[in-house]
Amino acid sequence: MGWWGALVGRRRGRAPERAGPDEPAVPTSTQIVEAVREVQRDVEGRVPAAVTARVNRIARVVEDMAPRLDRLGIGSRQAHTVVATATSYLPEAVGSYLRLPRDFADRRVVAQGKTSLMLLCDQLDLLGVTLTQISDAVSRQDAHALVAHGQFLADKFGGSSLELPDGGPAVAS
Repeated sequence: MGWWGALVGRRRGRAPERAGPDEPAVPTSTQIVEAVREVQRDVEGRVPAAVTARVNRIARVVEDMAPRLDRLGIGSRQAHTVVATATSYLPEAVGSYLRLPRDFADRRVVAQGKTSLMLLCDQLDLLGVTLTQISDAVSRQDAHALVAHGQFLADKFGGSSLELPDGGPAVAS
């Protein structure tokens, strides 16, 4: 059974949960994190260190983002990207690489003057950068909310240590 079947509960004869008659259930934070951890287990000891480091970087960001996905809003493109990366993009990229014989994957040029290993690293870098940008955007929203709340409290109750000597907020945009 593949990772998706396991993710939606097809193991042990269970039918997958459904969000609607034609839609699969949205994965939980736990399922999203487990999907990237499964990829981490799949690569352990089987790939060059460069791949392991990139997979681990992506996993760290997904683990950080999974509980915060609700902050992105229902139907958010960014939330979809995080979920799809964990449950589809990352497992598919790594799985395609792992199915190749190591010597072929790591030494034979296959496209654009690059080996499969180089192409995988490029794909993992793109996923990592994209997830980091999404995570930074959510963190900036949280920081701005904290600054706004501090300004509200200062207006309501008087002076605040949240302002810099020049009168600006302590957190820059």
